[in-house]
Amino acid sequence: MRKLLASVVVAAAALVTGPAVAADIPEYPDIEIPEVDYGLGGSFYLRGSAAINLHWAREVSHAATWTGQIVHPVDQLGYGYSWGAGFGYETGDGLRFDGTIDSVETRGLRITKAGLPAPDENGTYTLMLRSTVALANIYYDFGFGGDSFGYSGAGGAFGYVGAGAGVAWNNASVNVSPAANTPVPTGGNVSAAGALMAGVGYDMGTWVADLGYRALYINQINNSPTDPAVDPGLYYSIDNNWIHELRGTVRYRFN
Repeated sequence: MRKLLASVVVAAAALVTGPAVAADIPEYPDIEIPEVDYGLGGSFYLRGSAAINLHWAREVSHAATWTGQIVHPVDQLGYGYSWGAGFGYETGDGLRFDGTIDSVETRGLRITKAGLPAPDENGTYTLMLRSTVALANIYYDFGFGGDSFGYSGAGGAFGYVGAGAGVAWNNASVNVSPAANTPVPTGGNVSAAGALMAGVGYDMGTWVADLGYRALYINQINNSPTDPAVDPGLYYSIDNNWIHELRGTVRYRFN
């Protein structure tokens, strides 16, 4: 009987004190740990560009009918414009890569022939060039902060440098003043091409705009298939062409 009474007392005490003890136990809220945003992430993009340019070359070579190969210094730069499009990928840590195709036009690159005996014709010879240039490019974007290394694509102003390599398909024609008795044949060639680039831009998230300088290199321009062996006074070649461009670009990110 005593054991039964003791059990009843302990049970009653537990019923009375249990809720009070439970009320004294502190409740801890659930803690949510946010994901870390490093500001990095790759994305694909489309781009469009337009530029104005100056065409520089040192000299024009051709096979003269009376003395063999002859070289004329360029005495006036050409000028023109370009436009193009491309597709690329940026890694999110400053590097990006793209392929571009540009239509490049210049006119006004000039030489002057004087004192040449017949049948070579004296006068001013002015080049008109149309090229389609395909390049594979690599760039490095960098922020302007003191501790910036690379560019995270987090928005704001940035700078960039870049380089490209590829091919140019050239089509060239020549105007002669006074008009030549035998016009210089129009022609063209395929040449190695390259580019060096630098500039500044502003990242608005989905859209990115930049303004920069591009030095476009075309190894040689000539009027092939004109044959220097058949028409020695009419075939010409221009080596080491540099087309200096002020170029604006807009990029659209997919993600």
